[in-house]
Amino acid sequence: MKIKKSNRCTWFGLVLKLLLFIATQGKGQSFIGQREMVNFSKQEYNGGAQNWAIKQDGKGRIYVANNEGLLVYDGTTWQLYPVPNNTILRSIEFGKDGRLYAGAQDEMGYFAPDPAGKLVYTSLKPLLTDTEKTFADVWDIVTLGDDVFFRTTYKIFRLSNNRLIAHPPISSWLSLRKHHNQLIALDEKAGVLRYRNGQWETFIPRETLPANFFITDMIPFGKDTSLVCTSGNGLYYLYNNILQPFHVKNATTGQQHFTALTTIDASHFLAGTYFNGVYLINKQGWVLENISVKSGLQNNTIRRLFCDATNNIWLGLDNGLSFIAFSNAIKHINPASFNNGGGYGVKALGNNLYFALSTGVLRAPFQQTNDFTTLPDNLQPLIGGQTWNLNVSGNNILAGRDDGFWNISGNGSRLVTAETGFWTFQQLPGSASRFFAAGNYRGIRLFENNKGNYIDKGSIEKFNESARYLETDEKNIWVSHPYRGVYKISLPDYSIKLFTDKEGLPSSLNNHVFKIKGKIVVATVKGIYEYDERSGTMSPSPTYARVFGDRPIRYLKDDARGNIWFVQDKSPGVADYSSREPVIVYISELKNRILSGFENVYPFNNQNIFIGAENGFYHINYEKYRQNIRPFKVYITAVKIFSGKDSVLYGGYDTNDSAVKTRTAAVSFTWNSFHFSYAASLYGLQPGIEYSYYLEGFDKGWSEWTKKPEKDYTNLPAGSYTFRLKAKNNSDNISNECSYTFAITPPWYRTIWSYILYGVIVAFFLYCLFRYQAKKHQVKQEQRRIADQKKYEEEQKQMAYQHQIELEKSEKEIIRLQNEKLENEIAHKNAELASSAMNLVHRKEFILKLKTELQQLQKSGKAAEEMPELKKILKVLGDEEKLNDEWEQFSHHFNHVHSDFLNVLKEKYPSLKPHELKLCAYLRMNLSTKEIAQLMSISVRGVEISRYRLRKKLGLPTETNLVEFLFDVNSGSRDLAP
Repeated sequence: MKIKKSNRCTWFGLVLKLLLFIATQGKGQSFIGQREMVNFSKQEYNGGAQNWAIKQDGKGRIYVANNEGLLVYDGTTWQLYPVPNNTILRSIEFGKDGRLYAGAQDEMGYFAPDPAGKLVYTSLKPLLTDTEKTFADVWDIVTLGDDVFFRTTYKIFRLSNNRLIAHPPISSWLSLRKHHNQLIALDEKAGVLRYRNGQWETFIPRETLPANFFITDMIPFGKDTSLVCTSGNGLYYLYNNILQPFHVKNATTGQQHFTALTTIDASHFLAGTYFNGVYLINKQGWVLENISVKSGLQNNTIRRLFCDATNNIWLGLDNGLSFIAFSNAIKHINPASFNNGGGYGVKALGNNLYFALSTGVLRAPFQQTNDFTTLPDNLQPLIGGQTWNLNVSGNNILAGRDDGFWNISGNGSRLVTAETGFWTFQQLPGSASRFFAAGNYRGIRLFENNKGNYIDKGSIEKFNESARYLETDEKNIWVSHPYRGVYKISLPDYSIKLFTDKEGLPSSLNNHVFKIKGKIVVATVKGIYEYDERSGTMSPSPTYARVFGDRPIRYLKDDARGNIWFVQDKSPGVADYSSREPVIVYISELKNRILSGFENVYPFNNQNIFIGAENGFYHINYEKYRQNIRPFKVYITAVKIFSGKDSVLYGGYDTNDSAVKTRTAAVSFTWNSFHFSYAASLYGLQPGIEYSYYLEGFDKGWSEWTKKPEKDYTNLPAGSYTFRLKAKNNSDNISNECSYTFAITPPWYRTIWSYILYGVIVAFFLYCLFRYQAKKHQVKQEQRRIADQKKYEEEQKQMAYQHQIELEKSEKEIIRLQNEKLENEIAHKNAELASSAMNLVHRKEFILKLKTELQQLQKSGKAAEEMPELKKILKVLGDEEKLNDEWEQFSHHFNHVHSDFLNVLKEKYPSLKPHELKLCAYLRMNLSTKEIAQLMSISVRGVEISRYRLRKKLGLPTETNLVEFLFDVNSGSRDLAP
């Protein structure tokens, strides 16, 4: 059958592309996708430069045979365990018994945990005779069943049933490996020997081997076949006892000094070299990739390769350690042609992949879509400069750039308009792809696609806001502005309505419009909102509220499988709709690594998801990412107690590597402060591991999730406790739970024997108290009886005494009444006496006055004839002067009646004269001024003057009543001091 010319061209093109692909694969050139590589220098792990062997335990810890001893890495910290003679540790291997056997210079033994979980070294040299204890380096360790074999140059030691048996070589032992459960060793002169029934027999004779044949490593390579690498003869198949060359499809690698091998998967393996780093080779022998110093490796000399439980690769180097995340589903795409530009968009059209960056637009042709990261690093630059976005329109790529609108078709590009910068492009509804809206710096311009020619139809009037976020539906053009709100531009009249917090949005800021599953939604600071056409407002989307809640969303993009990719804060994630209920999965490995503010996701298919980064893009194989979400282990790495100084209670190691094993310990009350450290050995891009802990007996429940891999408890009271621990990764995949049980013993005064002693003491005390109370009760009863007897006698006496009192009281009452009567009589007599005395005073005063007047009459000489009679009358009146005595008697009785008034007054006021005392007595008797004037033989005015002078002598203020004062003289109710 003849082939048409067009078909011939097509087939020729396919063949040419296939040849190009094979050629590029054969050369092992670099890919655009870069695996994460972590280099550990000797300063970081604090050990020697060279690393000779690598192993991993059931908990995920990495063990490395290093120049300075055994290195252990738990994903967080490095620990170094030197061997006793501090020599180079050349080889390590886990035995069936869980011990890590180690070989150094003139030393071999094993590392195993002691009862406290501390990793300790035990030497096996005591099992050797003195003549066998010098054997130089132990280069290889291989286990076969329960036996462990240690290879030195001149002896292979077999450890069996705690005995060491030496096997000498014919010349010298060059290597020791296991070939499908057969132990084989290379003897320098005898060739390859096989160990069987305790003896070494020829497996491959020396004469059939290539010259200078030296085995450096061997790995299983299919059923009954192993792959062998040599120091100068390349790679070989070993099938049964037949050795055949493995042809590498690259002349430059055929005679390489290969140092190590490890399997990646059923179709690929890695081969380490002495000079050129690592080669990734498929089973057909094609070198797919060369990982070397150019790729970021520390140096090109590979001592050992190790594929860990998660299919990641560890490299023991001549100077340092390196980790390559081979199993990681995330790769960084940032080839040199990107010039470290920020990644703003990706689009695929035909067999070309286009990248929009801050440095320009580049094109990468492809023939297969399984993994875009394996595209060769030969991207073609199309346009230089800032490019914001890429959109597909028919057979063209529309590029929104800072310098305008560009049309890219195939290998060429053409500037459509440079009027302003353009952000994005969206097809208008009902236009059969002919018309579309272009969001630019100044608003929106409309264009018509006329068979690849784009005709400018002008801008939408009255809208001049920057339109970076633009979407269309059947009736409207939607534009969001991060500082204004959301605009709805209705078609066909282009009327504009602005939605802010007044129209239902949670805020007028940070709103971004997207089209998800054919419907316009708005990502806001409080979840996803949508337009309610009936009310004309925005409201929370009932469809997405149950998935996203009120998370602050900045970006949304749906893929072909219905998943929704989003960005929350600076962390990307995906709402996975593959199961019955959607699940939120955060890609926390990329937190703070994406292009913030210009977030973009391009989900080409489930194996190729592109996310814009600050430098280039990140590629996610989401299918593989989900497969990597597998159970993982968390374990306690150390338990320390401290009370002034630290002491390790548990070292974190167990012979059984089960992470759920419960440890138990008891410590003294003085060591009641604990430090727990823990780890979950997941390697690669930071997997976002978080921990939650719960100390039963102390905490009320599980703690909040935290990234801190340690916890302290101080001053715990005595009692039993269980520290429980779990972890989760970025996919909310929760690990197993591990625990550590411990008890804090109480002080001696709180032990069980102390409490028994306390009980005995209390019982004895209660017994004594009971006896004492009983005796006390008896005494009280006797005292009560005696008291009652005394009380009765006292009552009798009291009654008699009361009777006597009543009698005496009656007699006293009679006497009192008699005394009152006598007193009343005396008082009456005293009153009469006082009245009489007053009369005498009056009379005396009258006589004296009369006598005075008669004497005046006598002196005047008038009535001389009556002179004798006057003398007689004067004589009679002179006898009346005895009335002074009567005044004294009056004053005496006056004092008696008025409570010694005159004496008290004179005592308090000694300056008072007799006539002033009289005035006081008259005032006390409450006589009127006129009566006092008559008694004192003075005028009324004289009485008032006398009263005034008396007030001054008594020092009385104006407001004090004189009479009241005199009544209070001897009552003590006033302060009478002058």
